[in-house]
Amino acid sequence: MTKTALVVGASGIIGSATANLLAEQGWTVHGLARRPVERAGVQPVGADLQDVAATAEALRDINPDAVFITTWLRQDSEAENIRVNSAMVRNLLDGLPKPTRPRHVALVTGLKHYLGPFEAYGKGSLPQTPFREEQGRLDVENFYYAQEDEVFAAAARDDFTWSVHRPHTVIGLAVGNAMNMGTTLAVYATLCRKTGRPFTFPGSAAQWSGLTDMTDAGQLAHHLLWATQTEAAHDEAFNVVNGDVFRWKWMWGRIADWFGIEAAPFDGIVRPLERQMAADAGPWREIAIRAGLAEPDLARLASPWHTDADLGRPIEVVTDMSKSRRLGFTGYQPTDDAFFALFERLRADRLIP
Repeated sequence: MTKTALVVGASGIIGSATANLLAEQGWTVHGLARRPVERAGVQPVGADLQDVAATAEALRDINPDAVFITTWLRQDSEAENIRVNSAMVRNLLDGLPKPTRPRHVALVTGLKHYLGPFEAYGKGSLPQTPFREEQGRLDVENFYYAQEDEVFAAAARDDFTWSVHRPHTVIGLAVGNAMNMGTTLAVYATLCRKTGRPFTFPGSAAQWSGLTDMTDAGQLAHHLLWATQTEAAHDEAFNVVNGDVFRWKWMWGRIADWFGIEAAPFDGIVRPLERQMAADAGPWREIAIRAGLAEPDLARLASPWHTDADLGRPIEVVTDMSKSRRLGFTGYQPTDDAFFALFERLRADRLIP
């Protein structure tokens, strides 16, 4: 029988990649978003997860074999992040019909599980790297923990299995996404090429010289499907990254080469993109109009604040995937290839010239 999936946040970087993979694999896919978009092989479901009644109504006739939670709403404080995002997960799982057959719920969180929330990012007592799943929760409030607790409580009540997936920074395609380093760097490189500005690394010396890793959205989608279909992966939490490590002093030059520009020498000074790109809305609109691009609104493509949060960290961040490897997940994606594939898609979709 054809299996049915509900992808929550289907218009985002992770959700769209997951929905596409499931459709390719022959699943019946329902894609939930506040403003769903038409996509081949995906049945759109419109719902605001903050609205209890509307969520239940939208989900009334959907009885999925698997649920993939790939969405969150950024708030002004971690207390509000916890209140809003835990309620969204609770409303979703309460709104679904009670399972009549085995069901699996996969929740995507991230490395802030180990690093702490944005307002306390990388501060206090952190576990040593590489981060491993057996390292416990930090002694700080974190909406990822609140989301997990909602999944655990619903699983105990409704008797479904679960998995938690912790990617590092995700590389993928989605317009209007709040955390989008790949597209942000593509837009920044385009602005540097068109205006003659130096392509300047915005982050810290620790990130420039230290080892790091990232997660391609396709790699993450395959990991979500693997955990759903692998009994040994049920009721477990996993890190998920591409499988390689790199230093930004190498990757920055690789990205510059792709765009046909030179990488500026790094002098150890943090120059945040949020400041560098503060006045770029007008120049980007001019570039977009001149080149006939599909999105002239810079704010819908670039998220400098999030890229600054990642590249400005004063600590090395490396992720261990031994747990997944031991259970049979063998996916691998070179990170520079992931960037280049994204840039090609952005160009093909007329999002960069």
